[in-house]
Amino acid sequence: MNLIRLNTRLVNLKQISLSAIACLMLITSSHADVKQESYKNPLVIVSDTTLKKDSAEKPLIDPKHGFKDLFVSNTYNNGINTDQLNPLAINFVQDYIDKNGKSMESMKGWGKPYFDMMDGIFTQHGLPRELKYLSVIESKLKSNVRSWAGAVGPWQFMPSTAKKFGLRVNQYYDERTDYFKSTHAACRYLTRLFTIYGDWLLVIAAYNGGPGNVNNAIKKSHSKDFWTLQNFLPAESRNHVKKFIATHYIMEGEGGITTSTKDEAKNFLFASMSKEELNASKAQLISGRYNSLVIVKYITMDIAVFNKMNPDFDKLIADNGNYELHLPIDKMDIFLSKKSDILNESMQLLLNPATSNNNR
Repeated sequence: MNLIRLNTRLVNLKQISLSAIACLMLITSSHADVKQESYKNPLVIVSDTTLKKDSAEKPLIDPKHGFKDLFVSNTYNNGINTDQLNPLAINFVQDYIDKNGKSMESMKGWGKPYFDMMDGIFTQHGLPRELKYLSVIESKLKSNVRSWAGAVGPWQFMPSTAKKFGLRVNQYYDERTDYFKSTHAACRYLTRLFTIYGDWLLVIAAYNGGPGNVNNAIKKSHSKDFWTLQNFLPAESRNHVKKFIATHYIMEGEGGITTSTKDEAKNFLFASMSKEELNASKAQLISGRYNSLVIVKYITMDIAVFNKMNPDFDKLIADNGNYELHLPIDKMDIFLSKKSDILNESMQLLLNPATSNNNR
């Protein structure tokens, strides 16, 4: 009797097991059918209903968030504003600041008398005063520096170039070591280079490596943009420009016209002026060979402010014969009332440049 009962139980267990296996196969088959159908028909969706930890708290991704990585922060870790800094110069400038920032900060103190003197001379020549920082990377403001090639003085003139721009260099005198006279010569040379290129970065490259190397780079790259042609320049000239940019940022805390290409400088006026300043200014298209120094004399305006509002004024009006002049409203009124006198004196200065040189 017990044996019969045992056999009956085994049969029942076997039937249950077979039923369980059948059910399992049916479920698996159904799941496979659904999965297969989901490939055939994209409208059939298999959803995972498992609630993952913190999934409800995970914020939605802003599609604009990724664009933030495309831009460099506008301040460096020491507070320097990089709004006007070309992205191709970021790494070089940051490394240069890390290595030379402290020594140049100290130069702001002991070098102030030299910088003040240079500011006055650059203003007389109608050039951006920030170009004085070129002497920092040329000689570290030292008058007795002599390069391996024979360049001497704070502006590192070669003998032939020094003589060409009015300095005496002989066995008795070497005016390349004279801060005052050599700065005037540097201004004349920089003015000459700017009439050729109309771009301060190319001017600085040519000051270091000579116009020949810059012209060759322009020819090979088919471009007059420094950031495009830089790899066709000698490494020394290429890095000279970047050192100047970095020095400008250390000394001024930001960029300017002289650290921008010609195209970048076109937007510098509007980027550097506040909305209030722009609203308080007036634009006027003028024609004729006006001179910036004559204009600021008549309207009583600082040449640096004038240059900020009117980048490359003398060069562009000489090339094109016209210019969209930007001045504060009150200064524009004075200019318009005296424009005939300003133009007459500008023409006299153009016809008699010796008068201007004597005054300098």
